[in-house]
Amino acid sequence: MAEHHGDDSVADTVAFAPGAALLHGDEAWVLLDQRPADRLGAALVWAVRAGARSLQVITDVDVLEQAGTLARRGSAFSIPITVSAADGRSLVPVDATALPVSQPAPAGHEALRDLIVEGGATPLVEHGVLFGEVRGLEVCRVVDDPHLHTVRLEVGVGAHDREAFQMLHGEVPPAESLARIVDAVRAQRQADAAPHPLNRLAAERLLRWRLEHDPQLVGAAELRPAPPPLPRANLKDATPCVGVGVDDTGRRVRVVCASGVDLDLIPFAADARLAAEAAEPGVAETERLVVVTPSRDRVRAIDQVAELLIQPVEFASLD
Repeated sequence: MAEHHGDDSVADTVAFAPGAALLHGDEAWVLLDQRPADRLGAALVWAVRAGARSLQVITDVDVLEQAGTLARRGSAFSIPITVSAADGRSLVPVDATALPVSQPAPAGHEALRDLIVEGGATPLVEHGVLFGEVRGLEVCRVVDDPHLHTVRLEVGVGAHDREAFQMLHGEVPPAESLARIVDAVRAQRQADAAPHPLNRLAAERLLRWRLEHDPQLVGAAELRPAPPPLPRANLKDATPCVGVGVDDTGRRVRVVCASGVDLDLIPFAADARLAAEAAEPGVAETERLVVVTPSRDRVRAIDQVAELLIQPVEFASLD
């Protein structure tokens, strides 16, 4: 690192689970080699606890898209953050990548919206994908058939479940088969239900569903689902979700819900605010940003990251 930090001194690396880290003076250097786009929070926690006043984040040159996400999210924090990609012994500066604009579903997909409603699920669109949820859990999705060149509604929880269901019950009318799954999922996603895979999945979206039906829990008069800043990779990984609404004074509220201790929660929330600003310039200056987690998941490390934001965030804890 000596050729990069400007003198001949050598700093010792220290343990850092997502990669490696060292402190040179008051500058933290962090190498992220595991899912770097989801590790900015962990890097910030380490930097703060090490007493750093700036942060240098290094990723591999093969993950430039993730590095661009890091650079964009880093712009939301008061501590100077520089992102570089390692190419051999050289460090290539990485610029922030623009957020994708969440697109509407294709017209052919929207034609199946009524079928989702008929089956008892709630239709939602995120980044061009039309799907149906039951209390925050996706139970169906509209997809293109690459072989028949048609559009169909697939029923099931996740891609593998939808594929298996299609193989076993392809002859069952979608509304009928969807209604059976809706009933099964609704029974498990109750407050008094025993632990079950159907209520462990997408716990953060179940939390958002609660707030839709009782927005006063976060000081809102109304709340509705909104797309995340980036498309979800899958249903198994817990990923924060977003809602938007207004409070009792008419001020817009953006809510980010999460379940489990997630050190990258605040960078995700910052990205949600950046996405709102990209879609409507100036809106981030006027709306409230509220992060909602179960009480047990509000830990000091998350607060430490939040304290570094340029624009403040509010917290609400629910049981």
